[in-house]
Amino acid sequence: MLRVPMLTRGTGNFRLALNYLSFVCGAGIFGPWYLRGTKADVIFVFVASPPSVGLPALLIGKIKKIPVVLWVIDLWPESLVAVGAVKSPLLLGWIGQMVSFIYDRSALVLGQSHSFLKSIGTYCVDKTKIRYFPSWAEEIFVDKSVTPAAEVPRQLNVFTIVFAGNIGEAQDLASVLNAAERLKNNQAIRWIIVGDGRKSQWLQGEVHKRGLEDKVLLAGRFALERMPSFYAHADALLVSLKRDPVLSMTIPGKVQSYLMAGIPLLGMLDGEGANVIRDANAGMTCNAGDSIGLANTVLALASMSIDDREQLGLNGRRYAQQEFGRTQLIDRLDLLLNEAIDHCKVVV
Repeated sequence: MLRVPMLTRGTGNFRLALNYLSFVCGAGIFGPWYLRGTKADVIFVFVASPPSVGLPALLIGKIKKIPVVLWVIDLWPESLVAVGAVKSPLLLGWIGQMVSFIYDRSALVLGQSHSFLKSIGTYCVDKTKIRYFPSWAEEIFVDKSVTPAAEVPRQLNVFTIVFAGNIGEAQDLASVLNAAERLKNNQAIRWIIVGDGRKSQWLQGEVHKRGLEDKVLLAGRFALERMPSFYAHADALLVSLKRDPVLSMTIPGKVQSYLMAGIPLLGMLDGEGANVIRDANAGMTCNAGDSIGLANTVLALASMSIDDREQLGLNGRRYAQQEFGRTQLIDRLDLLLNEAIDHCKVVV
């Protein structure tokens, strides 16, 4: 692994923008030097956020005369509007132009959900190079013999809901806490939140403010390899996204790992993420932002028999292995990368 100089994120949008810019500069200046003499056939770019990570890749691709393939996990500029990060039409227009510049100069653009493809096409002149390619489910979540995390106290006869992942604006944890507050007096239900993010301090303050310390355990951040030990406490795994047309096009990455874990899912989200849970028959869903619906869904799932919940989990794992299996997706990615290489040879 090679790293380039860049500024730390710090706090605030200005510092975050400097962090993004510093990576582009660092990778653009030092990347070609670090990779001098390195032979490669293709450059594969994981575009979570921001898409500007594609700029140094295009530069290196130009120098080495090899194609660049983008894997778009987060839609820009739409996601910036969805979470309220950018409101200036002028700035959003500039970002859109940058996105078009990157997409148009890439050999292939892969979208993580079917709904992404249309949005990507808005910024990509050549629609024929857009492909669907979802995230895969990690095999570490299959192991059912893992020891439950010691950081979480064992409680018998309590229905435990686990949320794992980023704690940000998009996850709408305010609505999750509203649901937890509605069930505050139900001693048979508890919530565990594993992870951190830009709203971690806010979340901690809200849990204290609402008097939910005994109902909502904030475990903190842990490595991916530790997640199965936290999942081992779960009777249900929670995925949530705020109500927004852009976010409804997203399949949150945690959905694949949740499914592979073989534990029922609770979904408070719209669109493709909810459709996956329903198509897999792997749990229960309610509309994004519907805290009352989430509370009722928790009660409904908790009232099911253990055998019925186990079947939901098995359904989810089977679906994950069929649709999001790592091996078949890596094989598909290999074909896509070779397609980009062959196309580059033809153009040259």
